[in-house]
Amino acid sequence: MRTMKVEFYGHVRQYHNIKSEIDANIHTVLESGQYVMGPMLKKLECELAGYHGTKFAVGVGNGTDAIWLVLMALGIGPGDEVITHPNTFFATAEAIWIAGATAVFVDCDPKTKCIDPAKIEAAITPKTKAIIPVHLYGQCADMAAIRKIADKHHLKVIEDNAQGIGAAGKGFKIAELSDAATTSFIIQKNLGTFGDSGALVTNNADIDAKIRKLRNHGSNARNVHSYGFNSRLDDLHAGILSAKLKHIDEYNDQRRQWAARYTAGLKGCKTIDLPTELPGYRHVFHLYVVETKKPEWRDQLLGFLVKNNIDAKTHYSIAIHQQAGYPWGKGARIAGSLANAERNAATCISLPMFPELTAEEVDYVIAKVKEWDKEHAPASAAPKAKKAVPA
Repeated sequence: MRTMKVEFYGHVRQYHNIKSEIDANIHTVLESGQYVMGPMLKKLECELAGYHGTKFAVGVGNGTDAIWLVLMALGIGPGDEVITHPNTFFATAEAIWIAGATAVFVDCDPKTKCIDPAKIEAAITPKTKAIIPVHLYGQCADMAAIRKIADKHHLKVIEDNAQGIGAAGKGFKIAELSDAATTSFIIQKNLGTFGDSGALVTNNADIDAKIRKLRNHGSNARNVHSYGFNSRLDDLHAGILSAKLKHIDEYNDQRRQWAARYTAGLKGCKTIDLPTELPGYRHVFHLYVVETKKPEWRDQLLGFLVKNNIDAKTHYSIAIHQQAGYPWGKGARIAGSLANAERNAATCISLPMFPELTAEEVDYVIAKVKEWDKEHAPASAAPKAKKAVPA
């Protein structure tokens, strides 16, 4: 097999594939003269609500703001606790801290890497106000179990869906079992713009109304302001996203095909564990993450792939509670062992994953992982020689 370079992202390829649609929307915005809070944003918000089957969608500046503003709209702040898990991007907890609340970390499920519902209830205190499950890598957390716990304890649920647009669980859709679902549209997401922005979808009219004011300096009428911020999804980004949203199911289907190809090609490897897709779930593979069976193998395999022109990465190699910027004390609390999350952080490798990959590129990645695996497979995996039986 010839040597090739495999990128991690396919932004430019995707642009070229639907260039005429994106360019037409950008041209429409430029000619309209309305670039912020204009008609293209309203169009995208209607399309996002329609896609998710929710009553409302609100575009904001980025995915972090989306979580934080939902917390504010729900009245969650200083003195309150919000439960989440630490093997995800820092922004999930950061949004809790920006709102002034305390992040409470529980462990993830060892198979899905999403929050483990079985660990949530023991972390609840009288200060707990909400749960933020992250649909990590593109697979839904167990929202049915989480909603049941939330209802029992009168808690709010905010889905961090930055990695899972188009995903679904067994018998539920995104935003169906929560107070709101937030997302990020930074370029590397399944639905990404050429920059940064975010949104939330909800069926709660009060959340919708409050965030529309909060994102725009506390205003929903010209020259009339209350407490608020500047967090608006501009119309140029809305136009790009509107063009791409029409293709999101097609993009996710292609990601699923490449994931199936990876899984089929790597299933015999002795040094890595492959991602799990729960029965009845639709995993949209924002990332295809393998885990090395030994932490010391992670950087060895990662270095080998990079040396062979494969742009593999780690998501996320330092769990939030292990970060230097982790705010101990009132800012956070650890509830129980975080062994699964810590192992995930220490062993994860993300292989290239985007819709515009080619079969040749995927097969090249598979071949190189298998090459490394063959050289490093544990000796214990080899069949033991039988002892000679005395005559």
